[in-house]
Amino acid sequence: MSVPTERRRGPRRALTEDEILDAALGLLDEGGQDAASVRGIAARVGVAPNAVYTYFPDKAAVVRALVERLLGEVDHDVFTDRGRPWRERVEALALELRSRLSAHPGAVGLVVGGPMDGPHALALNEHLLHLLADAGLGPTEAARASYLLIVYVFGSIALEVADVHEAGPLPPETERVAARDRAFAATPADAFPRSSAAAPTMARFISTDQYLWGLRRVLDGIAARVG
Repeated sequence: MSVPTERRRGPRRALTEDEILDAALGLLDEGGQDAASVRGIAARVGVAPNAVYTYFPDKAAVVRALVERLLGEVDHDVFTDRGRPWRERVEALALELRSRLSAHPGAVGLVVGGPMDGPHALALNEHLLHLLADAGLGPTEAARASYLLIVYVFGSIALEVADVHEAGPLPPETERVAARDRAFAATPADAFPRSSAAAPTMARFISTDQYLWGLRRVLDGIAARVG
């Protein structure tokens, strides 16, 4: 009769919140929102799913922390310099957000759809309100203008990302515009004459030029409320 031997256990896998968020972001970048499940995250870092729950009670908490991390990477220096004109500062912020978020297209839907109430999100809003106060808006007008800008910026980024139907990094802007050019060129002029004539412009709806054009029209409206 053999005597049972005690099974030796390997060292416990050390884990950090940053490793979990790194794994979640990597899965989002590669496969979109559906890929970043708790099981997928656990497999990526080499632990059982229960180990992830030690740090985050559920996937929603992972998402909230990930949104906070992405917003925490925004360079506030680009729009907090009070020596620059306020419109220039808003444009700098809008371009910074577009650059940061479009680098992780799989996470954009989470940022747009999730609660933005963490410290980094609140700091971003606080600085934007301060900027709009510098422009001459009162508290109520500044708050409404802040919301309008956030809706425009995040909505534009979300539509730009949604235009690419495959998971993974966004192709270069020139490639995406060229693909839209080819698609819109097929618009039948006899059935949709105005759309056919506007096809070259519509193909560039996801471009930086269009993004800034729309932003500047929004800023024109805000400027009209100053004073």
